[in-house]
Amino acid sequence: MNKKDLRSTYKKKRKALDQSTIDSLSLKIANQTLELPIWEASFYHLFLTIKHLKEIETEPLMSILFGKDKHVVVPKSDISTGKMTHYLLTDNTVIKPNIWSIPEPQNGVQIYDTQIQVVFVPLLAFDKKGYRVGYGKGFYDLFLKSCPKAIKIGLSFFDAVDEIEDKNKYDIPLDYCVTPTQIYRFE
Repeated sequence: MNKKDLRSTYKKKRKALDQSTIDSLSLKIANQTLELPIWEASFYHLFLTIKHLKEIETEPLMSILFGKDKHVVVPKSDISTGKMTHYLLTDNTVIKPNIWSIPEPQNGVQIYDTQIQVVFVPLLAFDKKGYRVGYGKGFYDLFLKSCPKAIKIGLSFFDAVDEIEDKNKYDIPLDYCVTPTQIYRFE
């Protein structure tokens, strides 16, 4: 399938999920991450859930990270440049939705891309080679290019598709993708 068709298909699949199912699957995904070989790192980038798009609830994963005394870093998008900046999430961080309803930090300590060791990546679909389909704006591909040593982990309600047919040179593959029932590892 191509990216356009995958976006359409997986948006519909997510739309069909009720909140109870989203909560249950999100908790399973968070618990699955405990099996990953990532827990020696200090700085973890985590996206904040866009609830109306029925994204994975990242609060359970955030609780695990804070419980392990990890630094949680959250993104803020610059719509004019397509780039993201990243801020340490603390009790004092003010979070507000941007014009796309993405919850974002309004203040805080900026963390540079090169400091981030693990990135949890949002996605709509992914394939068996670790390539992902997001919303199509390219924010994460640009960001992932700037932190090539970071471990890249997709989080998905659904299993992998065989192949994304129209991937390109700007697409950055994941190292892992975590679903409610399994962990995919990519070479």
